[in-house]
Amino acid sequence: MKKVIILGATSAIAQATVRLLAARGASLYLVGRNAENLEAVARDAATRGAPKVEFRALDLNDCDAHASLVERAWQALGGLDGAVLAHGVLGDQDASQRSWAAAEVVLRTNFLSAASLLTELANRFEAQKAGTLVVISSVAGDRGRQSNYVYGASKGALTVFLQGLRNRLAKSGVAVVTVKPGFVDTPMTAHVPKNKLFATPEQVAKGLLRAADGRKNEVYVPGFWALIMLIIRSIPEPVFKRMKL
Repeated sequence: MKKVIILGATSAIAQATVRLLAARGASLYLVGRNAENLEAVARDAATRGAPKVEFRALDLNDCDAHASLVERAWQALGGLDGAVLAHGVLGDQDASQRSWAAAEVVLRTNFLSAASLLTELANRFEAQKAGTLVVISSVAGDRGRQSNYVYGASKGALTVFLQGLRNRLAKSGVAVVTVKPGFVDTPMTAHVPKNKLFATPEQVAKGLLRAADGRKNEVYVPGFWALIMLIIRSIPEPVFKRMKL
């Protein structure tokens, strides 16, 4: 990926990815909510070797703005051959259980806005018969659990959407890469007690780019989550529904 749009570019994982792509000499178009933070990330990317860095502040939940956003990025970099979708919210499960408004924010941010952006990007990549779409989903989407089923549903829907998109775009030579991190030590999980299962944003970013380079389909980052989630998915529902997870 040499001309890449990064969506949610000020998130911890996205910033780590930007640093790695900049060191490779990729041109970047950064998108996020906070213009001041975006400018700082852009300056850092330029010092690390990115030949061109543009940015735009935008609330990515504004789906009506997605078509013009992709067009502006396309024009700014002279086309795109890669996209990294890294925006999202963890949300509050208790609040989401009590209030549909709270649940809707999680679903809109993590799934609906991502699906809208992917539709715009997929159509362009399909037309040029080239490109790599890299999307951060989550292990939480592998099975619904009482502790985070609204967040899990948003990521599960995203994972299924990506499966269908991958099936559609395979004949066009476009790679669709689903990255499923487990726990990651970021500001979004600052309130969660840390343990040995937590990865750093840098670890996830390296795994993400390895998957993109290899045009993988779905990857767990770190890899041990594949086994953990295999076990969790294998628990029979009559047993699982009585567990506190």
